[in-house]
Amino acid sequence: MARLFGTDGVRGLANGELTPELAMSVAASAARVLAAHDRSHRPVAVVGRDPRASGEMLEAAVVAGLTSAGADVIRLGVLPTPGVAYLVGALSADLGVMISASHNPMPDNGIKLFGDGGHKLPDGIEDEIEAALSAAPIRPTGAEIGRVIQADDAVDRYVAHLIEASPQSLAGIRVVVDCANGAASTTAPEVYRKAGAEVIALYAEPDGVNINDGCGSTHPERLSEAVLAHGADLGIAHDGDADRCLAVDAAGNLVDGDQIMAVLAIAMSEAGELVDDTLVATVMSNLGLHLAMREHGVALRTTAVGDRYVLEELRTGGFSLGGEQSGHVVLPGYATTGDGLLTAMRLMARVAATGKSLAELAGVMRRLPQVLINVKVADKAAVAASQAVRDAVDAVTAELGDEGRVLLRPSGTEQLVRVMVEAPAEDTAQAAADRLAGVVSTAS
Repeated sequence: MARLFGTDGVRGLANGELTPELAMSVAASAARVLAAHDRSHRPVAVVGRDPRASGEMLEAAVVAGLTSAGADVIRLGVLPTPGVAYLVGALSADLGVMISASHNPMPDNGIKLFGDGGHKLPDGIEDEIEAALSAAPIRPTGAEIGRVIQADDAVDRYVAHLIEASPQSLAGIRVVVDCANGAASTTAPEVYRKAGAEVIALYAEPDGVNINDGCGSTHPERLSEAVLAHGADLGIAHDGDADRCLAVDAAGNLVDGDQIMAVLAIAMSEAGELVDDTLVATVMSNLGLHLAMREHGVALRTTAVGDRYVLEELRTGGFSLGGEQSGHVVLPGYATTGDGLLTAMRLMARVAATGKSLAELAGVMRRLPQVLINVKVADKAAVAASQAVRDAVDAVTAELGDEGRVLLRPSGTEQLVRVMVEAPAEDTAQAAADRLAGVVSTAS
């Protein structure tokens, strides 16, 4: 049976795979498991959601599940995922629940869980929660049933936290922010204005069904058009739950997560804030990031794909900056998870402090052409064991030298092997990737 929890919680078609009954059961199991780990007090959970219509239904189910297990609930309403994670710690809660499917289309939804201090739950705790789903529940009655209150100041608390975490004035910056008709629709324009920026808000009118619909970080082309139309200094694109951030420079060019990390890493290194002068990224980060960091004396540690692995490495090593090419950027000194608003604040702060354009700052890194081919195979294990594949990879790696990179990565869910090649020229990368894909396809 497949594991219920994926790399970012439980996700699926709302009222399809992700039913109210499942949401209620997951919430109740989470409350029981956490209560079993600490019996010293009655557990408290905070619950937030993005604005998609199914969130109302699933929020009701989650609250019912939590209170049925004896947990008190603080409802946060619509709030970015990092805001929920922050308020777990700020409100001394034991559990945080965010109802969101992030950048997925509106019909999907998901449940993300945060433990003590706002950190993502370890795999072991998620496994305990999943196992508890099949156990006969012991339900409290009478005064032991959990109670519910509404936190009317949730947005204000989170905005104040962001201003404190990035106090640099943004006066003089004109920014277009694409809120993806999602959880950032109120919060992002408010915090950027409070920091001093002139803000043009785009896709900031959620109606429950328009989240991520042709907008946000998965569709930055409309943001590029708006930046040019308004003569803005830059644009910021969030996803549905605002845990990621991509940017657009004044000429409408995309600035991805790798480039954002490069800008922040150099800024933090200069300020003495980059622990061990080390940046943490995944194996999918562009070789251009590796080369730029080497040039500026910053070590780059790589992890498996997924922000949870970046978070693990950050916590284990005590590092202060990490993230993914997709725009999930983590600043552990201020946030326990990716925070798109904080990332944007820090990026704009660098623009304001240096007087340089975003294009000039992002120019420290040159993105090398990257070609990715998904090769269907009969047996991923056979590909991994193939001497022919190893020889082909070694040959291409030797040909590219320090100016290119090869990565073969089996899919975690399908009989696929992902072949990625980076090279100084697009045609070189494409030719090498095609060659390797051919060897992979015959090896299984």
